[in-house]
Amino acid sequence: MNQLLITGGDRLDGEVRISGAKNATLPILAASLLADSPLAITNVPHLDDVTITLTLLRSMGVEVTVGDHLALEVNSSTIREFIAPYELVRTMRASILVLGPLVARFGRADVSLPGGCAIGARPVDLHLRGLEAMGATIEVENGYIHARTKRLKGARILMSPVSVTGTENLMMAACLAAGETRIENAAREPEVVDLARCLSAMGAHIEGAGTDMLHIEGVDSLHGANHAVLPDRIESATYLVAGALTGGRVKIKNTCPDMLGAVLIKLQEAGGTIRSNGNWVEIDMQGRRPQSVSIRTAPYPEFPTDMQAQFTTLNAVAEGAGTITETVFENRFMHVQELVRMGADIHLEGNTAFIRGVGKLTGAPVMATDLRASASLVLAGLVAEGETRVDRIYHIDRGYECIEEKLAQLGARIHRIAS
Repeated sequence: MNQLLITGGDRLDGEVRISGAKNATLPILAASLLADSPLAITNVPHLDDVTITLTLLRSMGVEVTVGDHLALEVNSSTIREFIAPYELVRTMRASILVLGPLVARFGRADVSLPGGCAIGARPVDLHLRGLEAMGATIEVENGYIHARTKRLKGARILMSPVSVTGTENLMMAACLAAGETRIENAAREPEVVDLARCLSAMGAHIEGAGTDMLHIEGVDSLHGANHAVLPDRIESATYLVAGALTGGRVKIKNTCPDMLGAVLIKLQEAGGTIRSNGNWVEIDMQGRRPQSVSIRTAPYPEFPTDMQAQFTTLNAVAEGAGTITETVFENRFMHVQELVRMGADIHLEGNTAFIRGVGKLTGAPVMATDLRASASLVLAGLVAEGETRVDRIYHIDRGYECIEEKLAQLGARIHRIAS
């Protein structure tokens, strides 16, 4: 098993290219199951979660061709199985996204209940209730979801609470349902909008993407298309935070500034000078220590839960005191214990972390517990005195493409080593 070895204390300076968004790629790959001809996808990130999803599709008989320059062609006309087995699904919750497309196009699906990061309960009840409202028969037995239907029918579905994967799954299913489906309190995340763009290019009739009300008029069939995945806003924000907490200057390219509004506001509050234009954003701290900020996570367009851990690290070394309140997941502060081992002053009360910035962190061996927690520990290692070893980095490889190479481009001393 590999580790990341980081020697802290360097101010980051330079430019880095942002990869395609993992959280857009995975549902788009699932959407390929809806098409009767090949779907071509570009700007695909090379990540473990993408590899697992491609393995899952291939296990069903789907033909996947990997081309140059981060391109894929996915042809589901060769599918012969409608099963998502536990062996593949257990490592990644996003695998539930094949459920809606399989039921909508083929009338059947047997999908294992998913696994993934240990950040609290993320129930699939919303997915199942939505499919039942559309006429599917659902049974959960021996750890598997068994769904059957002759053809789904349009329905009115209320997402309560709002769910990104729930919205995506039901939106995909509705594309081939008979009649109109209305999804209320729909997720508004850019990744949902990107999926809707792809589905529309495939022939779907979708209105309201990016709002909390989706209208989908079902069609008899969808076809292949060409689609470029949007940039990863969480990777973008993570590298900007790396620049902020090291007092450096970091420019990210191939990104979308409009998706980063809530994060950029907090980085400005932390003392960063933000410049952006078109597809790039730059933060310049001019050697200054960041100021503490207070945040409260909430669904898009509010502050993203996937950036909570990284800002916890920023506050740990900032001037002053700040609070971070987590409202999306109930168990997403497991990185705090590891940061405290490095010298952070953090006190937890319920779903709020009270953080008083310290003058320095000290390098230590730390263990990642989930994807974004692992990123926060890497960031802590960048500013800690001495060496930090981050273990269980398979988490970070699920969501960050070549993180050690990109940080090294910015001047960090970071290496992947065998443990």
